[in-house]
Amino acid sequence: MSAVKTTLLCLVGFTLAACSNAAVRQQEEQLIKSSQLNTELGLAYLKERDLELALIKLTKAVEQDPKNAKAQAAIAVVYENMGRADKADGHYIRSVELDPSDSYARNAYAVFLCRKGEVDMAMKHFDAAVDNPLYPQPEVALSNAGQCLRARDPALAEKYLRAALRKNPQFAQALFQMSRISFEQGNALSARGYLQRYQAVAKPTPQTLWLGIQVERELGDRNAVASYSQLLEGEYPDSEEARLLLESKR
Repeated sequence: MSAVKTTLLCLVGFTLAACSNAAVRQQEEQLIKSSQLNTELGLAYLKERDLELALIKLTKAVEQDPKNAKAQAAIAVVYENMGRADKADGHYIRSVELDPSDSYARNAYAVFLCRKGEVDMAMKHFDAAVDNPLYPQPEVALSNAGQCLRARDPALAEKYLRAALRKNPQFAQALFQMSRISFEQGNALSARGYLQRYQAVAKPTPQTLWLGIQVERELGDRNAVASYSQLLEGEYPDSEEARLLLESKR
């Protein structure tokens, strides 16, 4: 074979390989874009509580790009809401491995671990989320950490909740949790104060109304008890807290 022929064949081979590589890269880029789109669709369905459709879209997103950390975290949340903890755990772990700086994923995983009773591991992820200077909502992870610790270590839980309120003095979740801890520690007056601050920034829930009833009973304010009771029975008649209120009257 002549040198010219050999050179031509090499050039043709090189061109074909280059074209092939370019096609592969283009396909990979398209899969990544499709994965991102399906992730956004899955998150939209998740927000609407349509878990089945969310799972379909997020499963496709993970298949298209297994390195999509956002999709891994989102599908973990879906599986958690479906009661499939084993599946959720694996995807949470993968998400955090892919993007250790994603404080949203770390916070979600920490809450999941806390619900499973794995408090020590949960706290590591809460702390990692808070330590990220780019995390725009550290009060969320701090408040969740406080809630996670409430039963085991109320004093440490209070430190986390106070830290959350230093970040955001109007953060409703932390205000409610501080009210609960104050009441459980026998400080009804402080509990009332935190609950009043909560009511200034958020709508009442069955949990906050029931806590208000207990606090005002302790403080002896019958009018406040009646007001909370009327709201609870009127707005949330089928709630567990309304049942507790009924039982407490017997």
